[in-house]
Amino acid sequence: MSLEVATQDCSALTEAQIEEMLTIEGGFGLAEFQKAQADWVLCTLARIDGKLHGVTFSTLERIGGTPCVLIGLMTIKRTGKRDAVLKGLMGEAYHRALMAFPDEDVVVGSRFVSPDGVEAFKSLTDIIPRTGHRADGEQRAWGKRLARRFGVDSKYDGQTFVVASDGQSGYLDFESSKPEKISENITALFSTVNAKKGGVIIIHGWTMAESLVKLGARS
Repeated sequence: MSLEVATQDCSALTEAQIEEMLTIEGGFGLAEFQKAQADWVLCTLARIDGKLHGVTFSTLERIGGTPCVLIGLMTIKRTGKRDAVLKGLMGEAYHRALMAFPDEDVVVGSRFVSPDGVEAFKSLTDIIPRTGHRADGEQRAWGKRLARRFGVDSKYDGQTFVVASDGQSGYLDFESSKPEKISENITALFSTVNAKKGGVIIIHGWTMAESLVKLGARS
């Protein structure tokens, strides 16, 4: 298996590339991919033996001076190789963050519709929200900042970090190959997320500068 991961500016994407994303057959259609191209700065494509298996639309920016990796949309093809694709896409995101924000702690945030996708954040610390933890004022403030940045703040609940509806223009779309191993604590976070109504939960975490050096290293 030859996994190749490459990032380009969203503005440089071609119509053919956007249409190729439909072959992933995940949670998004043409309209969502086109909107993501317009909304986000970077597009990362993951290919195995030349065939597209995953895509991420994201941006690196500062919110209130704090460096952030914002994953606006990610989707991964449902094959036996999806864990490797997820690792490759996240590794590329961390590498980009390391290059942009050396020696700094970085916030990573995205929207989720199911507990499967939280696997992408397994290397982060201080994940918010999390079961058994009462978020403090600053942690709630980050939830609101991200909801605003994702354009879903009108239906965002700052207590639960949940967007009740119309929040699925983009999210981290990943189906676990081992759903039986998903933690009950992670699953509990989604108890009030109504995916059928377009609901999502906004989750963020931190990668400390010293961890980012390892996570963003080229293999």
